[in-house]
Amino acid sequence: MLYRYNDIYPEIGNEVFIAPGAHVIGDVKIGDESSVWFNTVIRGDEAPIRIGKRCNVQDNSTLHLYDEYPLTLEDEVSIGHNVILHGCTVRSRALIGMGAVVLDGAEIGESAFVAANTLVPPGKKVPPRTMFMGNPGKVVRELTDKDLEMIQITIDTYIQKGKEFRKQIK
Repeated sequence: MLYRYNDIYPEIGNEVFIAPGAHVIGDVKIGDESSVWFNTVIRGDEAPIRIGKRCNVQDNSTLHLYDEYPLTLEDEVSIGHNVILHGCTVRSRALIGMGAVVLDGAEIGESAFVAANTLVPPGKKVPPRTMFMGNPGKVVRELTDKDLEMIQITIDTYIQKGKEFRKQIK
């Protein structure tokens, strides 16, 4: 469901799938071929939320922010189930694992992998092509070519699933 807030209505790109039960509110822009899955809340009521092309925000995730910390997902980002993103930046082709929490001013580098249930503290910079894990998280290793392939498979799978769901759920 899309909601206007303070006379700002979400802008949705081409071939975007927004699942029933998902709520997209206010100053939110979602790029082409992205998907927002069941019971997700994306609330742009205090500042802009920008989601790039070919991103997926999986079931039960929450995206919010404060005025001084906008929220940006660059292109081809995967956000796992039950993730909380608050006022952070996630660079292209990064994957945020299930149940992770990424807080204000944090930046996830390009093609980085934040492991499931990891806490990324405010202001933390996660380097590109690394696995970041723990509570609070830390870099545990560089990503392998196999890891990067798995991230790309996730991106491609969610693009395809979004297309299938758009056709089947009207």
